[in-house]
Amino acid sequence: MQGIILAAGMGKRLGELTKDRTKCMITINGVTLLERALNQLSQNNITRVIIVIGYFGDKVRNLIGNTYKGMDIEYIENKIFNKTNNIYSLYLARDWLLGDDTILLESDLIFEDSVIERVINAPYPDIAVVAKYQNWMNGTAIILDEHDTILDFISKQYFITSQKNDYFKTVNIYRFSREFSKTRYVPFLEAYCSAVGHNEYYEQVLRIITLLEDKKLKALRLEKEKWYEIDDLNDFSIAETLFADEGNELESYYQRYGGFWRFPNLLDFCYLVNPYFPSPLMLDEMREELPFILAQYPSGQRVNQILAANIFHVTPNNIVVGNGAAELIKSLQEGYTGITGVIRPTFDEYSNRTDPSKLRVYTPKNKNFSYTSADLLNFVQSENVQRLILINPDNPSGHFLPKDEVLALCSQLEILGCEMVLDESFVDFADSSVRFSLFSSEVLEKHQNLIVIKSISKSYGVPGLRLGVLAADTERIKKISQHISIWNINSFGEFFLQIFAKYQNEYLDACDLIAAERGRFFGELETISWMRVIPSEANYFLCELEFPYAANDLARFLLHNHNILIKDCSGKDGIDDRQYIRIAVRGTDDNNQFLNALPQFIKNH
Repeated sequence: MQGIILAAGMGKRLGELTKDRTKCMITINGVTLLERALNQLSQNNITRVIIVIGYFGDKVRNLIGNTYKGMDIEYIENKIFNKTNNIYSLYLARDWLLGDDTILLESDLIFEDSVIERVINAPYPDIAVVAKYQNWMNGTAIILDEHDTILDFISKQYFITSQKNDYFKTVNIYRFSREFSKTRYVPFLEAYCSAVGHNEYYEQVLRIITLLEDKKLKALRLEKEKWYEIDDLNDFSIAETLFADEGNELESYYQRYGGFWRFPNLLDFCYLVNPYFPSPLMLDEMREELPFILAQYPSGQRVNQILAANIFHVTPNNIVVGNGAAELIKSLQEGYTGITGVIRPTFDEYSNRTDPSKLRVYTPKNKNFSYTSADLLNFVQSENVQRLILINPDNPSGHFLPKDEVLALCSQLEILGCEMVLDESFVDFADSSVRFSLFSSEVLEKHQNLIVIKSISKSYGVPGLRLGVLAADTERIKKISQHISIWNINSFGEFFLQIFAKYQNEYLDACDLIAAERGRFFGELETISWMRVIPSEANYFLCELEFPYAANDLARFLLHNHNILIKDCSGKDGIDDRQYIRIAVRGTDDNNQFLNALPQFIKNH
């Protein structure tokens, strides 16, 4: 069996990366795409590889030479690479297709080693490697029957978005038997190039064959195998993360701060989102209105204040909407000249937006990072704090102060001339018996030292909308509003605020589901002898690992071996050198998958 690699393209969309080299020579983890593919072919007893070169073809020759790890290397030059598409490169290699069974792949791919092994061992002689279609994908899609027979190739102009759940994406790796190439593919390839030209794609020939001939071409479905096609700088960035070496893999994901829909097999236990909301009915309404909303300007700030006031039961003069809570925290903290007090370990956005010389820190001296209102009052008095940040439930500990204690603390701080910023981003996940909110015009006007912030991303399950709210007395809201753009949220975020009231009961039910699942998950986690779980009223747990287990080792193991992302808190301010992880509470199936992965860590430690 031989390999054919199409490597003539210019890769213009990769910018500086292909300024002086072809696309197959870009490196991921220090290895070029071409060398990686050749290594994978050599490991599977491929004896000869034909490389179709064009752009910077001489550099490819110099890099690879005429032999590579026991394989003979042949070159075909596409001299008009800048005027043709991949069909012409394959057309130039047609005589080689007639000589042997062939694995055909494009040089801008990166994939796991096991993919080539599966291709070689597939039970059918002629296959196309495919993966379930995802929203971020581009290019040719296919339709399969229940026996993995390819029924049709769908080019971009015929793509029907409403049918995407039935589509698979071609991975651009194929295995053609010599018989298939001789009796079907090459004759059709030659006829197509003669009739249509060379500025086309070779998948078009496969489409014609599947439509006219008996169904010989089968699909090999990738399930959890990693792969990526690198066309532009964003693809390159994603591929670097997907195929980072084990030592850098975890940090590569952390540095992305989200965008994980491009990693469909990833189970995200790091970022904190409600898995039970929005409800299917609400999602249907949002999908239905999307085309109309995209064409509309959002309303100004005042209208969004009215929408938020309706949800949070305050007057419009007491609330402002932000592009996520982060925008409001930035507006609140940047330029503030008073002394700000924070409790650590904590959500770092408040600290990061505060002048370090004006920051004071309280760290509880116990293993659960718990504290009372009296502890906080003593801290404020001893450090002369003028603005106390209280996240309730706290992040990452999940520690919770009840309503009466919070209100009493607020009153005591007011006497001392100290403001209290109460972050309620996780309070809706608390058990219904203790759940509360201080979003109340009466409370805010009574306690003019009180500022209440809430991230809608987390508890409402819509982080992609970037919504947050801040409530305070009227004068403070006026000042904060002056620092925020009139169009700081988009129309889709505004639409969510507009229709939320219809789904309020479903939202409360979703919060109750989280609370119930948290209780079940906590019981299961407590049975793990090497892990100490801190009780929580939020949708996450802070867990201490017993010696000799390290948080970073566990996080790297789960990501590399199970595609599970957790938060390593071992280096977080306030935790010192102890080994802590934070894990989100997700749905039951996901939580069970996490639990089932833990024994494997012990076996491999």
